[in-house]
Amino acid sequence: MLTIKCSKCKTKLFKYQKIGKGKVLKCHKSRITKMYRLEAGDGLYRCPCGTVIGSEEGSGIKMNEQGFIYTGTKE
Repeated sequence: MLTIKCSKCKTKLFKYQKIGKGKVLKCHKSRITKMYRLEAGDGLYRCPCGTVIGSEEGSGIKMNEQGFIYTGTKE
């Protein structure tokens, strides 16, 4: 389980169930277990501070590597 946070202001955005090892490049919406403060609009996902976290891509969110950090373990 990973907690995704904004890289700029460190606000918790959502909890994500990561399956497998490797980078967090895309988050499947069905694996998001808890939403905190993520804002969606215009096909982009943003933190309340304005940092772009990712963009809409079908059934998932294509993550912007510079826009987020995470804590937790990747299984």
